[in-house]
Amino acid sequence: MGHLDNANLVYSIMLIHPDNANGAMKKIYLLLLLATAGSTQAQQYETRQIAAAEERSFQRRLDGQGTDGTSSTVASPNFNVTYYRCAWKVDPGVKFIAGDVTSHFRVTQATNTITWDLRQSLTVDSIVYHHTKLSFQQTESHGLIVNFPAAISAGTLDSMCIYYQGVPDPANSGAFVQRLHSGVPVIWTLSEPFGSKEWWPCKNGLDDKADSIDISITCPQQYTASSNGLVIAEETQGANKTFYFRHRYPIASYLVALAVTNYQVWNGSVTLGNKTLPLKSYFYPEGYYLSGNEVNTINAMKIFHEKFGEYPFINEKYGHTQCGINGGMEHQTNSFMGSMGHSLIAHELGHQWFGDRITCASWSDIWLNEGFATYAQHLFTEVNFPNYVPTGLRDMISSITSAPDGAVYVADTTNSSRIFSNRLSYNKGFYVVYMLRYLLGDSTFYRGVRRYLSDPALQYGFARTADLRRNLEAESGKDLLTFFKQWVYGEGYPNYQLNWSQNMNQWVTLKLNQTTSHPSVPFYNMPVMLTLRGAGKDSTITVDHQFSGQEFWFNPGFAVDTVIIDPKLWILSKTKTSQKIGGPTAVNDLKIYPNPAPSLLTIELSNPRLERLTITLHNMLGQQVLHKEVTISGRDERIQIPTYGLARGMYHLRIRSGNTININRQIMR
Repeated sequence: MGHLDNANLVYSIMLIHPDNANGAMKKIYLLLLLATAGSTQAQQYETRQIAAAEERSFQRRLDGQGTDGTSSTVASPNFNVTYYRCAWKVDPGVKFIAGDVTSHFRVTQATNTITWDLRQSLTVDSIVYHHTKLSFQQTESHGLIVNFPAAISAGTLDSMCIYYQGVPDPANSGAFVQRLHSGVPVIWTLSEPFGSKEWWPCKNGLDDKADSIDISITCPQQYTASSNGLVIAEETQGANKTFYFRHRYPIASYLVALAVTNYQVWNGSVTLGNKTLPLKSYFYPEGYYLSGNEVNTINAMKIFHEKFGEYPFINEKYGHTQCGINGGMEHQTNSFMGSMGHSLIAHELGHQWFGDRITCASWSDIWLNEGFATYAQHLFTEVNFPNYVPTGLRDMISSITSAPDGAVYVADTTNSSRIFSNRLSYNKGFYVVYMLRYLLGDSTFYRGVRRYLSDPALQYGFARTADLRRNLEAESGKDLLTFFKQWVYGEGYPNYQLNWSQNMNQWVTLKLNQTTSHPSVPFYNMPVMLTLRGAGKDSTITVDHQFSGQEFWFNPGFAVDTVIIDPKLWILSKTKTSQKIGGPTAVNDLKIYPNPAPSLLTIELSNPRLERLTITLHNMLGQQVLHKEVTISGRDERIQIPTYGLARGMYHLRIRSGNTININRQIMR
């Protein structure tokens, strides 16, 4: 593990910690390609290993749990949590936790019982309610049913304290890990997606956030504890030390975390507008991770603050905590990190906006978390290492198009590998965000993103894909139904093939064809950028591609030898080929076909050197049945005359243009 720098390698190598190979937890993340081809292959291998570890962990937690995509919870829906006060006692040398969790909640419907999520193997000693003990039952489905002495009315704000202890996460799913680093014990937690109940009583789903939380962690005094929010006090009591944390923002249960070992603590700050944000990070003393890495954090924070809006937890702090996970995990205000490469730093910081401030309301919409976080690391690269962007985008495309199918939206939330698919939820999710930026333009895109993040119905809450679309449409004034239908819910991607030619007047005709990799989307409606090059010059246009075979005309003012489709890689597509067709033709070369013309007569004029054509059609009685004036721009013309409404017989076609063209032709219908 560590950060490597040399002439050819500028990202962190992520190795799987031997102690964590079988219980590796979140986060799958994409390191944008910032290296040579050889390094790219190694990086792709690492990402696949991280994805595989996440899949195993997720599946262990999914087994026997809910399958509706919104949560893995048995907590009852008749109450909403408003506040947690958690007091935990742990020793890094022992996998054990003792705690009391006080919860304030509002009852949403009259009831005499509520149910919390809690692993059955954790022993509940007592539950105190208004100074009396309540009866309760722990269930095999890992629910904690609490019985009130009398019915509680809807709207009542109430509270209780649950005292419990035991060995958390006995299946070693990665929710509560006890290991060694350089011979020193360490404990850390990582609860995404369903691991909170493995070590504390809570509501474990994607439907409820506490408005705030207080945490105290007691451990042997030689150790230091890390958690969410601000450290407000430290207190030594004999051989133990207690660390007090305060967090005054809404938080989902899976984003609550603790870690304890002999941490070295780093303190810094970053100025964001007229505010100063404290930075506080925790690192193993034997692995000094700070060299240049907090500079990257500050750099990324300023970029995201500008583009996405104010850091969501501006009144508290941001920081990192080192632990033995693969990748990182975006615990609110405090990302837990397995390494400190700048790409991972950017990804987890991006999650503070996308995943923490606004959390996906269903695992079907996981791309709202992961696609945007992957976009955040791309944005960091774009600003700081722009030369690496094309290579990174090509690698992303290669990953996504390695199979012809797959949607961003997760239809089957019982499939762990599908939910945390690196190819689809992360990479294709990123490309959907990237194409939205292309479609809307930078200014409108970022305004739309900020609108989404500050939406009163969503901020510090939960969102579905439709919520993002609604905000982007409101900001841009554009109907994005087709885009989301094709790119988020549809499978696969388009491929492009362009046939082009240029006439003597330097007009270029461009016929753009499209095929798709999966039948769920027969055609992707996208604006397509085309760059025309030749004679040391280039010119770029964007065409609105609405159907395969659509033709476009453009005069770049120079002889073209190459046409490039999507030169900046804005569109997710596997193949984009272009070829020049046709050969030289004469000036004012005129073709008339077919003859007979049962339904449509076509007149083609190549290399025109005139300004206007007059076309007339007479029947054999001399009666004029058509008169058409055509203005000539200099491009090749294809004029089509419907004939299916004419009586069958012989007609006289005349085409005139001063002294340049004077054509008389007999046409059969």
